[in-house]
Amino acid sequence: MPLSAGGDVPGAPGTRKDRTARTVPGDGAPGPASATEGDAAGAPGAGGVPGAGAPALVPAPTGGHDRDPWPGEADTRPPTASGLLPRQAETLLVIEGDPSGAASLPDLLHTEGEGGSRVRVRTARNLTEAARLLTDDVHCILLDLATGDLDVLREVLRMAPRQAVLVLTGEDDADRAAEAVRIGAQDQLFRHELDSRLLTRAIRCAVERKRADLAQRQLSESRLRAQENARLERGLLPTPLLDGSGLDFASRYRPGRSRALLGGDFYDTVRTADGTVHVVIGDVCGHGPDEAALGVELRIAWRALVFAGILGAELLGILQRVLEHERASDEIFATLCMVDIAPQETEATVWLAGHPAPVLANAEGGPRLLREDLAGPALGLLPQARWPHTRVRLGEEWSLLLYTDGLIEGRTGPAGERLGQDGMLGLVGRGVTEGRRGQEFLDGLVGDVCRLNGGEQSDDLAVLLLGRVPGRGTGDD
Repeated sequence: MPLSAGGDVPGAPGTRKDRTARTVPGDGAPGPASATEGDAAGAPGAGGVPGAGAPALVPAPTGGHDRDPWPGEADTRPPTASGLLPRQAETLLVIEGDPSGAASLPDLLHTEGEGGSRVRVRTARNLTEAARLLTDDVHCILLDLATGDLDVLREVLRMAPRQAVLVLTGEDDADRAAEAVRIGAQDQLFRHELDSRLLTRAIRCAVERKRADLAQRQLSESRLRAQENARLERGLLPTPLLDGSGLDFASRYRPGRSRALLGGDFYDTVRTADGTVHVVIGDVCGHGPDEAALGVELRIAWRALVFAGILGAELLGILQRVLEHERASDEIFATLCMVDIAPQETEATVWLAGHPAPVLANAEGGPRLLREDLAGPALGLLPQARWPHTRVRLGEEWSLLLYTDGLIEGRTGPAGERLGQDGMLGLVGRGVTEGRRGQEFLDGLVGDVCRLNGGEQSDDLAVLLLGRVPGRGTGDD
């Protein structure tokens, strides 16, 4: 009789709930099962003959709950391999179209297995019943392929993606059994080989194999997501647009989040058609992915506005509105420093929005901080904020260092004092004295900060270095 997708098999008794077989020990073989309340007197055994054939499975009391396979034996439950706790019984859902076929699954399903465990059983006559009985506590499904085809197996696999699946076939059906495993079943069993030890072991191995498959799949999916995120984050990192400029440019960027490529710090630099070089560096408060996303939004908005010809305080006001609309909460703010370097590359205009001042080194003196007294508030703090600017003479040869607070918030010394801007200036001066330039200078500076801190910091870090060498000229000359 074919296994139906719904409804009862003609002539079958009512829906069966969880069943637990009790066997009478004797000579190592299971004896006749005793009937419990709710059994029909003279229920047919194998072949439909009352009282004949293999031991019948005894229905457990109904009520929607699994029957405890160890009733009244809480003090005598066998220990696990660790000797501390009893092993949890596996729950098996049997799907079979022939109600009398239960006798072919001896009460082996319910007898004590290896390690002192028992198997709790639920039986369904079709996929509709199986779907109703398939709850989270079902560990394994045993599908009898004698009454169904492989399409039924495919439907079971779709219906139960997290449960192990065993298929039961005849010995002359080896090809279909192999095909079932290829489709997705954890294992196959032949009826003529079935005994309690084999079945219990097969259930346990199938459950563990499924768990391993799920763990491997989750690991693979996690790796794929990590690779996709890495490609996405790498694509969101800025690409400086300085074609035609005679300036040297170097950067170091390190997010505080583990195994991330983007953090809440951001930077960018572009050269517009009039020859002005525009530079920005900023820091969104916080260290999570939301802050990293907001930093990317601010950077992209800044670049678009610069190319649109919106500059200075007006640009900062628009960025503040972007932040206010995109931030997750009103507590989120961002500090920011903007520098516009004139086409002659000897003068600059600086705007500070709650951000640490850049460091300038030129012929007029060693590394020193630019003025911070004209700084405005961080973005997102004051609705009607104003951001004044400072004009700076750079000179013919100069270096300008922009950074986020991740560079100065590290610790130093045995007492763990904060490095601060004074400590950073000392490290910058030493790098200049040693003749470091460009990327070598930044790598050495960040390495010194990490060494004094006793390791990398948890905060995001971004550092930019721009410089001009006399006589190099621009690409437009």
